[in-house]
Amino acid sequence: MAKSSKRDLVIVESPAKARTVGRFLGDNYVVKASMGHVRDLPKSSLGVDVENLTFEPTYVNVRGRATLIGEIKKAAKQADSVYLATDPDREGEAISWHLIEAADLAKSANLKRVVFHEITNDAVEEAFSHPREIDMELVNAQQARRLLDRIVGYKLSPVLWSKVKRGLSAGRVQSVALRIIVDREREIEAFKPEEYWVITVDLETESGTRKFTFNANLTAVPDQKGKPVVDNETTAMTIKKDLDSANYAVSKVTRREAKQRPRPPFTTSTLQQQAARSHRYSAQRTMRIAQDLYEGIELGSAEPVGLITYMRTDSVNLAQNALDEAQAFIKGTYGDEYTTGPRHYRTRSKSAQEAHEAVRPTSIDNTPERVAPYLSQEQLRLYTMIWKRTVASQMSDAIVDNTGVDITATASNGSEYTVRSSGRVIKFDGYRKLYIETKDEDAEDENSNQLPPLNEGDDLKKQTVNADQKFTQPPPRYTEANLIRFLEEQGIGRPSTYASIVGTIERRQYVDRVKTRFKPTPMGITVSDFLTTYFANIMDTGFTSDMEAKLDSVAEGEQDWVEMLKEFFGPFDQAVTETASKAERVDRKSLLQISDEKCDGGDPLVFRTGRYGKFLSCGRFPECRVSISERPGERASGEVKENWEIAWKAAMEKCAILHPEAAAAAAAEAEAKRSARRKPTKKKAAKKSKAKT
Repeated sequence: MAKSSKRDLVIVESPAKARTVGRFLGDNYVVKASMGHVRDLPKSSLGVDVENLTFEPTYVNVRGRATLIGEIKKAAKQADSVYLATDPDREGEAISWHLIEAADLAKSANLKRVVFHEITNDAVEEAFSHPREIDMELVNAQQARRLLDRIVGYKLSPVLWSKVKRGLSAGRVQSVALRIIVDREREIEAFKPEEYWVITVDLETESGTRKFTFNANLTAVPDQKGKPVVDNETTAMTIKKDLDSANYAVSKVTRREAKQRPRPPFTTSTLQQQAARSHRYSAQRTMRIAQDLYEGIELGSAEPVGLITYMRTDSVNLAQNALDEAQAFIKGTYGDEYTTGPRHYRTRSKSAQEAHEAVRPTSIDNTPERVAPYLSQEQLRLYTMIWKRTVASQMSDAIVDNTGVDITATASNGSEYTVRSSGRVIKFDGYRKLYIETKDEDAEDENSNQLPPLNEGDDLKKQTVNADQKFTQPPPRYTEANLIRFLEEQGIGRPSTYASIVGTIERRQYVDRVKTRFKPTPMGITVSDFLTTYFANIMDTGFTSDMEAKLDSVAEGEQDWVEMLKEFFGPFDQAVTETASKAERVDRKSLLQISDEKCDGGDPLVFRTGRYGKFLSCGRFPECRVSISERPGERASGEVKENWEIAWKAAMEKCAILHPEAAAAAAAEAEAKRSARRKPTKKKAAKKSKAKT
């Protein structure tokens, strides 16, 4: 790009992005990083004019940004043009607008906004060739969200402090997510297991010199229509007895060819879900790694390059150049039969920004094997997922043969039962050659029986009849992956918010993780119940989803953001006022999380939270002030475990003396010690007397 002697100013968010973009642009440009937002609402006050219902925000410079703002202002005065190259979403648009206001960039003669969804030389050059102005509709949508969240948090948190406990917080989206987890826990607690029996038969057949064994499930019993109901041992044993005496013959064989389509490229939420399933990465960890891949990686001696497109997106679109690259790679690597031409996907989300792209590699040629030497282990894992999913999305369908075999079992008493076996044979692997999705822990396994060749009329030999007692299971607790999926399906939150939502409710200790699944703490349950009782709208998934839709309308220029806030604020403020004056204070005992541990006196130990995290203390606090860090459990081993057990034993011994039978003696001993400390020694008394003289 040919430029004048003056160097133009380019502003991005992060130093890593600045380095990558700067190398693409060359010496004619000065690239500075804003370090994220330079202005925000004040921390010490609401910062929103709700009294006059204008909702005018009061922005202040973010602490520590004054020097940076000054440098940007100075650099802008020395530049021909100022390019605002922040991220291509509402948040990025708002950062650019705040930069204009904070650094007085409106005085710059040539103020331009540039947007690129990948940090590559071609993408950057294309963006700088087609600058635009700030999109105030996007800015207003971001402002509306920020102000809405500030109002809810600022108004609700004091209510929680006065009615529940100091230090608590509420949020427009985080509190709904908490309620979803609490509601699931209530479902689990209310669940009543029901007995049922699963009856299967192991069968054998011969083909030539080979013997095949396979399994079949009971599907029909005499005198019952539909799926058989076996809900007690007596019925199960009667059926088992009949099947033990039965002759087995194939009555029907059905074969149906089916196609399996590849999954679309990743969006933010599906990337977070899959990273959680495959690698146990939290949403926050996934986004941190993706940020590094987006902002630029040095590939040996080459210039740093962004390896993936922008990672905050709800679109499954792929750019034409990505489609072309994928097609060329697939044909060259696997052959023509593995592609049927470009595939186009549409997201199911109504609010998806289709102009954006899915999360994809910036170049298909940068295979995981090629970039592996330059990536950390976690970067490589995430990049491999993104690369494979993108390429696989453009590959041919897998073709499978689904086979179902109905087998008639004729008992010695003449009763006829039907058992069924089904199997799946991959005829053509298609996209599966490259990528197979990891399922949720509670999802059904798609792998089926491998069936032998069978034909109608074939006689089969029974090996074993199995009758297994089962009980229906409650719905599982949410993992991070399926909580994010549920939030997305309900239209709650945006791609940029999922990680922070989960992080917040964990940080507030409203939920614990039990084997990767969220379990609400007593504190979380109490907060959720309180908010649901007094702020039903705020805690309603439908209401929250509707607010997200209205924010999208603001972004599209279809709704005025001030009117939207005004419509929300009236009923909400009234509910806050009524709750503050009428709601009863919550019993503090409901906030305690009781452990399974007990001290020697029999009192349970409870979890408490201090400056350094969770610890266990006696339930008789403050009479007993003995405490110990949370028990490491089975994960502790060797010296760590031994030292902890010594400390635990000592604590228990110390705790034991403070129970009822010794309480009086302990109290008397403590008072004697205090009296001794208060009584002056002869030496001190003499000094005191001398001083008075």
